[in-house]
Amino acid sequence: MAEDFEVKLEKKAYIPDPQYLANSALGDYKAAYAKFISDPDGFWDEKARELKWMRPWDKVREWEHPYARWFTGASLNITENCLDRHVNNGRRNKLAIIWRGEDGREEVLTYRQLSRSVMRFANALKSLGVQKGDRVCFYMPFVPEHVVAILACARIGAVHSIVYAGFGAEALHSRIRDANAKIVITADVGKRRGKTIPLKSIVDDAVRNSPSVEKVIVLCREKCPLELYSELEVDFYGIQEGMSDECPAEEMDAEDPLFILYTSGTTGTAKGIVHACGGYMVGTHYTCKYIFDIKENDVYWCSADPGWITGHSYIVYGPLSVGATVVITETTPDYPDFGIWWSIIEEFGVSIFYTAPTAIRMFMRVGEEWPDKYDLSSLRIIGSVGEPLNPEAFEWYYRVIGKNKCPILDTWWQTETGMHMITTPLGMPMKPGFAGVPIPGVVVDVVDKDGNPVPPGQGGLLVIKEPWPSMMRTVYNNDERYRKYWTQIKEYYTVGDLAVKDEDGYIMILGRSDDIIIVAGHNLGTAEVESALVEHEAVAEAAVIGVPDEIKGQAVKAFVTLIQGYEPSQKLISELTYHVRMSIGPIAMPNAIEFMDKLPKTRSGKIMRRLLKAKEMGMDPGDISTLEE
Repeated sequence: MAEDFEVKLEKKAYIPDPQYLANSALGDYKAAYAKFISDPDGFWDEKARELKWMRPWDKVREWEHPYARWFTGASLNITENCLDRHVNNGRRNKLAIIWRGEDGREEVLTYRQLSRSVMRFANALKSLGVQKGDRVCFYMPFVPEHVVAILACARIGAVHSIVYAGFGAEALHSRIRDANAKIVITADVGKRRGKTIPLKSIVDDAVRNSPSVEKVIVLCREKCPLELYSELEVDFYGIQEGMSDECPAEEMDAEDPLFILYTSGTTGTAKGIVHACGGYMVGTHYTCKYIFDIKENDVYWCSADPGWITGHSYIVYGPLSVGATVVITETTPDYPDFGIWWSIIEEFGVSIFYTAPTAIRMFMRVGEEWPDKYDLSSLRIIGSVGEPLNPEAFEWYYRVIGKNKCPILDTWWQTETGMHMITTPLGMPMKPGFAGVPIPGVVVDVVDKDGNPVPPGQGGLLVIKEPWPSMMRTVYNNDERYRKYWTQIKEYYTVGDLAVKDEDGYIMILGRSDDIIIVAGHNLGTAEVESALVEHEAVAEAAVIGVPDEIKGQAVKAFVTLIQGYEPSQKLISELTYHVRMSIGPIAMPNAIEFMDKLPKTRSGKIMRRLLKAKEMGMDPGDISTLEE
């Protein structure tokens, strides 16, 4: 755990057009937060009543540290809110899904069409013997059938476990085994940057020595009909032949599991995060309606993949629960060129765009000429997710993509939280480098290692003080690991991130607490040093680690990628070192700077500093299943 440390805070702020506040579903933040604090259970009761339930709850919340139960006694099926509610209330012919393939092919599904597709596949799963509580593992490309299959599992009460279709066979195998999956759903191939990825052969390797697997469902994309050799294998559309497009929704208790999602931990072993039906539904619906402010005529695009929590919450369940039109695509931001994403925004009239800081910094690196080729005037709100959005990337995103008018929702949350926890709600002043404030419904603080709040400008540990509806319920097969989140600092949920608050209560995320670098007794957050490096005009991305130093204990080493047009040189190393000295102080100056073509990242875009450290120290890098190729 880190001790306290001082952080230099900038005072800059951008004030959005007053119309954003005037038209927002949340309204005045302070009033909404005060209403929540005065009656937390009443607040969530009101939000939950906006949704369809099969049976109402007896109590909003039961809290016995570290376990919470939300909407006790209630029953529901989340797909009735994502599908039936819209089909029956006038949205049946509204576009639910717009899909763009890497080859330019497009498909659209109205809410009626999506609903019928989900029902047919749900009945097909039942015909294979899938029942409520069975685990179904996904290893699919991002195609419309992926969304259909997710909702079909939820329809019949099967617990889905989605594995990003970029992991290797070993990582997939470990997740299948841990979840004891009965069914695996895959495709013959995926498409990525012009290459064909043989997904089924990876699944073939992964299901060996996986005795729980009874069937592998294969979506044929390339060569149809696909030759299925194993008695385990069945065709995605073949099993739907003759199936009814009516399937009653399975009644789920609010605390029944909805899905398991594996995420990497500090130990390198994947954790199976379990989310429950009721609270997760309420949290994702609430944040899409009141934080993203999705309106009836918005076209919404989140550039994540369903294999990550962002895809679960903010591509599938949340946006569909509010009846949004959702753009999905298997395109990458740089293929066939750096204009593909901007052309999608122009062509489909995207009004809300949600992406990762890694993508934003990549676009910064290649220059403004790419987005400038396209009409981005449809954009109303732009968002950021996955890691801290450094001030330089914020400025570029706001100016070049948002055209100095779109509010930026820089969101902080985790796989474990299920929904947004901190952002700058629409209408509030936006401060580059600061994620923002706790949203109504959430109680967070920055504290020292003993759990005492630290004053503004002093760094500390980010904690969540009270339970919230979409919180994880346990770590699958490892409840002790779950309990650790709630027992490290008082009775708070310990996030594992360093943060600092300013005088207005805005929170800046500084990086992981295990990424702290202690130089001569002074604690440095990696994100602060990285942000200083990225401020330099030559730098696209930066990662810093602590390396052993005989005198100081630790010294800073930086790994840097450069913007096109700049070349590594000793002169540039001197400039960058001086720039950090002037930005933060002598204690933060890197002892060494190494230039790299690219930094090692997870497939969700987070820089894997532990790999850089392992390489530097000549150590075993541990689990690298989440490493981007």
